[in-house]
Amino acid sequence: MKQLSLFFIVFVTTLSFSQNIPITKKVAKTVEKHDLKIQDDYSWLENLKSDEVTGWVNAQNANTNAVFEKINVSKIAYKIKEYDYLSTNSLPIKIGKYFYGKYRKDKNQPSILCYRKSLNENLIELVNPFKIYKDENVVIDGYYPSKNSTLIAYEISIDGSDRKEIRFSSIDKGEVLKDILKDSKFSNVAWNIDKGVFYKKNSNKNIMAKDSTFQLYYHVIGTNQEDDKLIFDASKKESNISFFTSKNKLFITETSKDEFSKSMYYINLENDTFEKEIIFENDTTGFTYLGYQNNKIYISTKEYEWGEVRSFEIKNKTDIKEVIPQIYNNLLVGCYFYDNYIICKHKTLNRYYLRVYDIDGNFIRKFDAPENMNFSVRFYNSETKDLFVTFFSEVISAQNFKLNIDTGEIRNFYNDFIRPLPTIFPLNHFITKKITFKSRDNKDVPITIIHKKNIVLDGTNPTLLKAYGGFGAVSGPNYDTGLLYFLEQGGVYAFAEIRGGGEKGLKWHKDAVGLKKMNSFNDFIDASEFLINEKYTSPDKLAISGGSYGGLVVGVAITQRPDLYKVAIPEMGVFDMLTYSEYSVGKFHLDEFGDPEKKPDFNYLLGYSPYNKVKEDVNYPTTLLITGENDDRVPPFNSYKFAAALQNRTAQKNPIFLKTLGNSGHYGKNSTYQSRINESAEFYGFLLYYLTK
Repeated sequence: MKQLSLFFIVFVTTLSFSQNIPITKKVAKTVEKHDLKIQDDYSWLENLKSDEVTGWVNAQNANTNAVFEKINVSKIAYKIKEYDYLSTNSLPIKIGKYFYGKYRKDKNQPSILCYRKSLNENLIELVNPFKIYKDENVVIDGYYPSKNSTLIAYEISIDGSDRKEIRFSSIDKGEVLKDILKDSKFSNVAWNIDKGVFYKKNSNKNIMAKDSTFQLYYHVIGTNQEDDKLIFDASKKESNISFFTSKNKLFITETSKDEFSKSMYYINLENDTFEKEIIFENDTTGFTYLGYQNNKIYISTKEYEWGEVRSFEIKNKTDIKEVIPQIYNNLLVGCYFYDNYIICKHKTLNRYYLRVYDIDGNFIRKFDAPENMNFSVRFYNSETKDLFVTFFSEVISAQNFKLNIDTGEIRNFYNDFIRPLPTIFPLNHFITKKITFKSRDNKDVPITIIHKKNIVLDGTNPTLLKAYGGFGAVSGPNYDTGLLYFLEQGGVYAFAEIRGGGEKGLKWHKDAVGLKKMNSFNDFIDASEFLINEKYTSPDKLAISGGSYGGLVVGVAITQRPDLYKVAIPEMGVFDMLTYSEYSVGKFHLDEFGDPEKKPDFNYLLGYSPYNKVKEDVNYPTTLLITGENDDRVPPFNSYKFAAALQNRTAQKNPIFLKTLGNSGHYGKNSTYQSRINESAEFYGFLLYYLTK
């Protein structure tokens, strides 16, 4: 018997080494639900704090790091740094009196928060998180100057978790105040002039458990957090709260747990009792808040597919008036309110643009962004009527302009600190195509494809396909120097605007929720086949990647159609869809995915849940799963269990890797410049290494 056991250990170890993976034990567990029996043999990996799971994660990281040692990551990182050095920077943002931005002084430390009193003055250091915490993993997230620009509140991420601290500094003196607000989560900070702030507080004892951010508090500057006043409590209903302040009012929007109804209230801040007034309750028509101006609330409703602007007086919601009508096939993606202007940002298939209206909705003029470029509105100068914007694309870094609302004049903006630089490559060096392909059910799905100008489309190009496609989110181009490196090596990049996203309006989202969710995944698979059929690439040269919901998309794609892909890199993905609602924010997404407690929904989820779709006899593509150890939005055990299920089979010949980022959350390891560069170099190095082997 001892000889048999020893032989078994040697055999398993040899098998493990041949696949270059650590051994993962199976602990038999059968879950019975809706008359079905489901195996969950890796549920023990959900015990994140156990020594056994920690050891397993460390072994997986060691295995993955050994692969990165084979790849010349340092050479790739050097080139990415060179591109960074040659790239231009965007304008700061103006809030109140001053101009703010985060800047890096030390590549091995987090960025510091600075401000300028005017655009042409030197930076003044305001907050350096490393000086406060002596920890390179601690970063500043959001920041919120007070109404009179005397104090600033800022969110501190300690370890990557969504749960943060809020701290305060005086702006003129640059001194850190003693006030510390712990356990803020999914919260902005709204000032009551300079007296105090409103914020949401989380009460979870286990950060991976179902989220419990249901309470809105008020903190008076100079007092202890335990003395903070509870302003609004949605704990019983488990509804979501959003809020903002404008002049002497606090506005609160409460969205029901199932996201089917909304209520809105306001509080007159001149009254210390903070009594709330009802604007409306249990509205089921659906709306998106756009802004507040001149005692009117501006919204966009679900009545119009592409987005319109309507308004109503805060004491008379029934008298809703259309201010700006929808423009068919032109998606409204943002609204900005400056003085007596409404500025609308729109998106079409291949262009972004701004339309300027007066406050009554009378059209003034239009500004087009350069073709294939996105933009962000930075600030507005009331005296000169100039709107300052930054244009950018996947391959062109920040281009800063000022647009005059009165005259329509468009001018580049430069000063002593934002100087003109030539683009890294000639403007025609890369070809960007924004086209559509036909899905299997004959829908026109937008896709962006980028490659070098003279590339030969013969099916041999290493190609990266990405997508998001969930929650009605509208994805847009973002500048990426790592992508520049990939393209320069002959790579092709594609991004598909699949259903489930909001790029083609409200229906585009609704056509891929609940029992229609497969439309989203099928669109992604159809995009893959389109790239192959059009000779951009082949299954032996195609890689796919996506983050968060996009990680789920990748997980479904490789388990449904493993024959289409050579490499997959899902990041921070949710892969066990049968239990997603039991953890963190999952319970807020029942409208998106369906409710596992309902049999039809459960059966549908089972039909695509990646963790549950792994088959014993399939050799899945080479895969690198990336997660963060403190990701309390999509718990890391989703990636642990999926990695174990993919690895632990004799049919699996292609390597499966897991990389768990320490002291990191949902957005990865980006606390320092060096860590961001390393992550980018490893990502693109891994792609090219396995796509060109």
